Amino acid sequence: MKTLPFFGLKLPIRQSKPRNSGLTILIDNGISLNSFKDIVYNSAELVDFVKFGWGTSLITKQIEDKISYLQENHIHYFFGGTLFEKFLSQGKIDDFYNYCKRYQCEFIEISNGTIELENKEKAKLINEFSGDFHVFSEVGSKDCEKSYSTSEWIDNIVEDLEAGSKKVITESRESGTSGICQSNGEMRYDIIDEILSSGIPIEDIIFEAPSKKMQTYFIQKVGHQVNLANIPFTDSIPLETLRLGLRSDTFHLFERE
Repeated sequence: MKTLPFFGLKLPIRQSKPRNSGLTILIDNGISLNSFKDIVYNSAELVDFVKFGWGTSLITKQIEDKISYLQENHIHYFFGGTLFEKFLSQGKIDDFYNYCKRYQCEFIEISNGTIELENKEKAKLINEFSGDFHVFSEVGSKDCEKSYSTSEWIDNIVEDLEAGSKKVITESRESGTSGICQSNGEMRYDIIDEILSSGIPIEDIIFEAPSKKMQTYFIQKVGHQVNLANIPFTDSIPLETLRLGLRSDTFHLFERE
């Protein structure tokens, strides 16, 4: 527990940036530059990454300004895995590499949630790109009708990590209606339990959690240092209050520590 100066409250300890766990990854779906800057300015110490969702970076007029502001505030960034899949589907993977280099990306996301791509082929691409980038891979389909077995989830996560992925993201989309979620938004607790009991280091997993319900669940289940992604841009401070037990949903959770 950490005692904050001046106020005397005992709260869970949060690692300072750069950190390996307790990551908060916001998703930018194309908000205005002014709104972007306001939120980044107000919560830079709380945010580890910004993901420019799916292919929004291609048509965001002020993408250079956004990236520059993230760099100034020591926040990493990467482009959504769907953009990687679009380049790959057209046989233009070298152009994707050059695109990421153009924007000085240190991190990239490699996924197969939309296109038909065997995980072993995805793993080969992870291995190739990991020589020049830190790779976040993603497991799970964006098609809510397509469901992997629990063993496939575990096997794919392990395969990605062994191929060189820095961390693996569990799919749920920005709507929380696929991957580790059902189409009605209910979480697939069986898959989550299997991942957590698999022996895979929890710091190597990033759970997409776009809703407060999902964020609360993972903090209650894993702890305040759980890695969470697809956080709406306006939720950086609300999420941090959940992590610290400053919201009713997790108020009593850390009193027992």
